[in-house]
Amino acid sequence: MLNKYPIWKYMLILIVSTLGVIYALPNLYPPDAAVQITPAKSGDAVDEYTLNKALKVLKEGGVEYFGEELQQGKTALIRVKDAEQQLQAKGLIQRNLGDGFIVALNLAPTTPQWLMDFGAGPMTLGLDLSGGVHFLMEVDMAEFLKLRMTNYRDAVKRSLREEKLRYKRVAVGKENSIDVKFAKEQLRDDAETHIRREFPEFVTNTTDKDDGFWINLALTSAKVKEFEDYALKQNLTTIRNRVNELGVAEPLVQRQGRNRIVIELPGVQDTAAAKKILGKAANLEFRLEAMPSASRFRTEEFSYKNPTPGRTKARLEKALIVTGDNVSNAQPSFDENGQPQVNITLDGTGGAMMGKVTKKAIQRRMGILFVEHKVRTRYEMQDGKEVVVEDKYVEKKIISLATIQSALGSSFRITGLEAGESSELALLLRAGALAAPMYFVEERTVGPSLGKENIELGVTSVQIGLAMVLIFMIVYYRVFGVIANIALTINLVLLMAVMSILGATLTLPGIAGIVLTVGMAVDANVLIFARIKEELKSGLNVQQAIHSGYDKAFLTIFDANLTTLIVAVILFAVGTGPIKGFAVTLSIGIITSMFTAIVVTRAMVNLIYGGRRLERISIGAGV
Repeated sequence: MLNKYPIWKYMLILIVSTLGVIYALPNLYPPDAAVQITPAKSGDAVDEYTLNKALKVLKEGGVEYFGEELQQGKTALIRVKDAEQQLQAKGLIQRNLGDGFIVALNLAPTTPQWLMDFGAGPMTLGLDLSGGVHFLMEVDMAEFLKLRMTNYRDAVKRSLREEKLRYKRVAVGKENSIDVKFAKEQLRDDAETHIRREFPEFVTNTTDKDDGFWINLALTSAKVKEFEDYALKQNLTTIRNRVNELGVAEPLVQRQGRNRIVIELPGVQDTAAAKKILGKAANLEFRLEAMPSASRFRTEEFSYKNPTPGRTKARLEKALIVTGDNVSNAQPSFDENGQPQVNITLDGTGGAMMGKVTKKAIQRRMGILFVEHKVRTRYEMQDGKEVVVEDKYVEKKIISLATIQSALGSSFRITGLEAGESSELALLLRAGALAAPMYFVEERTVGPSLGKENIELGVTSVQIGLAMVLIFMIVYYRVFGVIANIALTINLVLLMAVMSILGATLTLPGIAGIVLTVGMAVDANVLIFARIKEELKSGLNVQQAIHSGYDKAFLTIFDANLTTLIVAVILFAVGTGPIKGFAVTLSIGIITSMFTAIVVTRAMVNLIYGGRRLERISIGAGV
């Protein structure tokens, strides 16, 4: 019989529509503005005393708050009335608690528990809707090349010592070069031959001066460019990995020019907190403990990260064995005594260097330095106003100093950490170390009030567009127009549900994609209804016209939507930021509209008209 669906198809549509409603519902529960209090030191926790102290300062400052809670015994979350009071609350709490705690702006979910039990949650909002921060960072190539030349200096020293070519001095020179001094000309000539063979990336030049025979090793321009490209690419990868690991939704991290990186972090309103995320450049330095007879200018003294009685400081050699740059993997675990540790795996270069050095240093102790780039905040008066001042500094502390029992290879472990510290260190090392220092040259904050205005305007545009389409369809196609409108509503529900399930980010261009989808969603129905009217005019009965209208319009609809989908996929693949947001909503909208326009409307038409003897149907004028 024509125009009859089996029961399983109706059940499928009902199940899909029900799931769509469940996973779209969380978007009707906007999150509350909130401030989150987190200990600055890993392993610490926020207790009731700290929470009450924060609540007291908010009450004294006239900030309306509610729903305060301790989360997992480590952080505290305090909900406030609106975004303006959120900023005020953040400042009051941070000033009161000091640098021992990080106070960040956050959004507290309001989704009912029964929806959360289904795994349902609202869509993530992009930078233009939720607010956030925009940074332009510059890579310090000069400092990076200086560090590289220092590493080369140490490598040249080791190489000459192994060849028993005695030198008097090896120092980093100007413009990416190294100067080596010898007492004899023959030694200098032999060393030059050796260096040309072992270090082809240098151009050598010999001179006689200051009662010595010198070799100048100048890094080639091709190698300099290679290093610069590496530094930028490594920093780009590191920043992306770090932001992703720390859970910032839909970040934009991309290269700009020769030595700059653009970063956009949606949902982050606190610039200082965002800088901490990017500047948490934890790294490791592996060094041998200094010998008692070692010269002071060849060694450095460091404190322990977790000191104990009788173990507060130690002196290490300045020469590095390897750094965190050579770490290819890091995983937290526990040793046989239940103490936290980090299992380290080095890359090929790092493993070879570690084995080479430790083979000759058995029974000596090797220190592992934990290097952090930190920011210390303080308040001072400027032009009669109290402003926040940030002092940047680098902290290096010993986390391990153990005796080398045998030559180490590519895999070993680091102990002496607390549980929270081991997890954090492993995370940051997996994300990678910054190859070169970076500095903020531009920063902008997109306020939540602007995002709220964008959302309201976007929702209004969707409502106006939807209303006009609904009215047109009802006026022009009557009963079939009502069917198309119901399908269109289901399409919007499914679109929001799919975006929520996939964790897609809604941006302002994404809202434009939804508006476009509203128009495109009824396009298929227009084609189908127009075909049905043509079939009726050609003399077919109602059931044959409906069946033929859907069948003949299908290929046209499929081709049109497929070509649009291909364009959307290309936009997503080559576009960035806002373009991707538009492509995502358009792609999902095309898929859901195909389902609702063809399957859902056909099911409703079959329920209303299928299997009945009819002379006329309500599908508009002329039929």
